Amino acid sequence: METKQDIHTLMPLTEFKAVLGIDDREDALSRYCLVTATYTIEHYCKRRLLHKKRFEFLPFYGDYIFPLRDYPVREIITISNEQLGMSNGEIVEPEFYRVVPDCGDWEDIPYCLSVSPALRLVRDLSGLKVHYRAGYVPGKVPADLASACLELAAWNMSRYRGRRIGMTGNVRGSGKDGEHLETSMPENVYCLLEPYRRRTI
Repeated sequence: METKQDIHTLMPLTEFKAVLGIDDREDALSRYCLVTATYTIEHYCKRRLLHKKRFEFLPFYGDYIFPLRDYPVREIITISNEQLGMSNGEIVEPEFYRVVPDCGDWEDIPYCLSVSPALRLVRDLSGLKVHYRAGYVPGKVPADLASACLELAAWNMSRYRGRRIGMTGNVRGSGKDGEHLETSMPENVYCLLEPYRRRTI
């Protein structure tokens, strides 16, 4: 029986075990493979994917549109204005900002914080400190993202069990004729993750 629910994984442990027919004796290995797969996916996508609180400082350069690092945004908890020479800024009231698109839309696109030009009245404004929630709620992860976690975790588990996985030429990183083990991810996982990669402009 699963006794710990708060592991960092894009796919629930119980579902992973059910799909692969794994019993409780391999719980430790299953957890390790799921968590490792999730962190590998987040590293590849260049973003945190699971729902958590974030703290972010947004430097002020004269513009009033601030891109938020993590998405989708679920909730803005607090925003404070940071002033030069001050360690603690004042709380910015909700009527002075909005999130684009709206919080809770579940759109998998970067979100921006749009603030009122009235903040220009604050002298020596150096930036905004934002405390917010972003990411996917466990159990409500998009199907292709959960599938990528399943595929990668199962692939890693097979490797730990000593099977020859990733030995074909259609896997990234394999050598000529596929004679070397892939050290990152199978090709199908790359394909599943492509829509979730952070795009930089």
